[in-house]
Amino acid sequence: MLQYLVILLDDTSAAYCHADNPLKEHNLMPIETLKKGILFGMKQNLMIQYVFPDCGTRDYELPKEYAEVIESIDNVKIYPTGCKPVTGIEDGNETDVEVANEVPEKVEAKNLVLRLPFGKMLKQKDEIAKLFASGVRINLCITDVEQFTDGQIEAYKQLLEEWNGVLLGLYKQGLSPQFNLLTDRMMLKEMHNCEAGVSNITLAPNGKFYLCPAFYYDERMQVFNQLNHHQPSSDHSVGDLEKGLNIPNPQLLRLDHAPLCRNCDAYQCRRCLWLNRKLTWDINTPSHQQCVMAHIERNASRALLNDIRKVGEFMPEIDIKEINYLDPFEVRKEF
Repeated sequence: MLQYLVILLDDTSAAYCHADNPLKEHNLMPIETLKKGILFGMKQNLMIQYVFPDCGTRDYELPKEYAEVIESIDNVKIYPTGCKPVTGIEDGNETDVEVANEVPEKVEAKNLVLRLPFGKMLKQKDEIAKLFASGVRINLCITDVEQFTDGQIEAYKQLLEEWNGVLLGLYKQGLSPQFNLLTDRMMLKEMHNCEAGVSNITLAPNGKFYLCPAFYYDERMQVFNQLNHHQPSSDHSVGDLEKGLNIPNPQLLRLDHAPLCRNCDAYQCRRCLWLNRKLTWDINTPSHQQCVMAHIERNASRALLNDIRKVGEFMPEIDIKEINYLDPFEVRKEF
């Protein structure tokens, strides 16, 4: 069931997940398209999430008429670090999201998406750890998952073990740090994934719908759509504001139609549909890389949970069992 409408206000809107935004030229969504998008969201009872473009070295200030339309409905703002939108609601709200491609010195929002390649994450592990005590929710997104190899497994395990030590120290101080790779799994009882096309849909500046922003970027860059079995095409849209949504075989996006994922308990896994399509050519089946990384995180969360419980009672209803695999495909017969 759809819950969120992501509105890309510009072609250069901030990338906030695994896919980079290769589009560099500004192309502001026409204001009439924006109004129609908001109306669509209202009719479907969806929460609006605006994604703002990079402002460069200055504060990004939308034309006044845009600011008024944006604030005509409750919303969440997703914006690049240092580019807090000027829309007349200067204090923002608790759900606004700041996006950074470098470890920031200061975070303005209560939620930070930190996008880093694996190697840079390892090099900046100490700077990242300093953010844990900031009171900000940290969502670390690794931007080169497709390049992860089994030779990096031990390095990832060691990194998460080090961060566990930092988080444990904060819990001992009575703090409640939130870091998606390690603390989310301790709180979850079911899958909490990307759910593009299921709980959220994206509206691009051209007035068309896409499963997520990455599919729009691919269309603009003329990346061939492997899922279009009718004819060779780079069209990735799934409807528009005039005709409505049209997602082919929408059930194939759902968890209950994912044979491996529906039986998996790496509940914090992103299960990125764009990466699925890119790496496995099956939009509902994650790659070896995604599965291995998610299970390393799952196991590290289990270790952190056990360490916290040595100090005192914590989340007694959560049970993360010990497992002997990192990729469910290796034990698919048991699933």
